[in-house]
Amino acid sequence: MHRLTVLYPPPADPAHFRDHYVRVHLPLAAKLPGLVRMQHAFDVEGLRDASPYFAVFHGDFESAEAMAAALGSEEGKAVSADVANYATGGAQLVHYELS
Repeated sequence: MHRLTVLYPPPADPAHFRDHYVRVHLPLAAKLPGLVRMQHAFDVEGLRDASPYFAVFHGDFESAEAMAAALGSEEGKAVSADVANYATGGAQLVHYELS
């Protein structure tokens, strides 16, 4: 299994982020071909220090190749294009093999 994690720094308008993310962005992400499972969370907290992130997304795929194909698809391009509509703090994407 291969995981894509998206880390979101605090946005300028947290209420707008939440609303758009749930109403628009997550339904777009759910259409990614080959997506096995997705999870998200808001209000990400640090254990000792303040967290540099507001929200996190995890998307699981069968392989790195399946993830790459999904991100390169029309659905993947739509998901990517939508980020600017809510994530004023940007987004950090990382991916890795789950063991």
